[in-house]
Amino acid sequence: MNSTPPNPAAANPAAADLAASGLTVSNLTIEVGGRVVIDDVSFHIDGGERFGLIGESGSGKSLTALALLGLLPDGARVTGSIRLGDVEIVGLSERELARIRGRRLGIVFQEPRTALNPIRTVGRQIMTPIRRHTDASKHDARRRAIELATLVRLPEPDRIVDRYPHQLSGGQRQRVAIAIALAADPEVLIADEPTTALDVTIQAEILDLFARIQRERGMSLLFITHDLAVLQRTVDRASVLAEGRVVEEASIETLLHDPASPVTRALLEAARATTWTAGATTDHDDDRATDEGAL
Repeated sequence: MNSTPPNPAAANPAAADLAASGLTVSNLTIEVGGRVVIDDVSFHIDGGERFGLIGESGSGKSLTALALLGLLPDGARVTGSIRLGDVEIVGLSERELARIRGRRLGIVFQEPRTALNPIRTVGRQIMTPIRRHTDASKHDARRRAIELATLVRLPEPDRIVDRYPHQLSGGQRQRVAIAIALAADPEVLIADEPTTALDVTIQAEILDLFARIQRERGMSLLFITHDLAVLQRTVDRASVLAEGRVVEEASIETLLHDPASPVTRALLEAARATTWTAGATTDHDDDRATDEGAL
């Protein structure tokens, strides 16, 4: 494993709180079956920051997210460093990783239909990380599940927690997935293409939900997408991936108006092929997009 970057909290005690919730990926390289699929990827997310990973299908963005959680395929070889505050994730045992997943790192996957257990009520699924990572009783965990269902704006939260995933719409299932990811109050929320399977209207509602929750809770957000129009509504800064490498990292404004990489320019052209306009930005303060054509 490569040497890890210094811990900023060690040099500056005043930065301890920020470091405790920051995420630093340094020189991350992943080999699967003897082939390098992630090549020397580095980025940093401050505590409370909105950061994005964007790239075309196969660029390595979702594999990078799985590496953060220690969920890589069997036989994968990892070098480099992934630090969550003062904890080095690379090299942790499965037992140690299980204590971090959900509690410090939460994730929302692309397709809630497959992410949710079809034979358990959504309430029980929200309760699971609460019971696993806290000392809450079953009664308290159910009460907390209803509170989370309310937070993500599910209708009739005290009743919907007793329903099964197949009884909910696609947008409602994704809200349940978000509630599960938030259940143990993680420091970093990872959203891996969370709106791709949804229609445009529901996409906008879910993006607004992510913005509101991130702002209210002050957690870090790592948002992963192939769509620059979606990324514009969600983050302030991003890395662009292609073939497992970072080809550009910049503010979202720079990526929109002065992209340096041909890969970024191609993503921008793809976004312009929709009704989206590159000048429209999201006002994170009021949780509304200034241009409804942004998607």
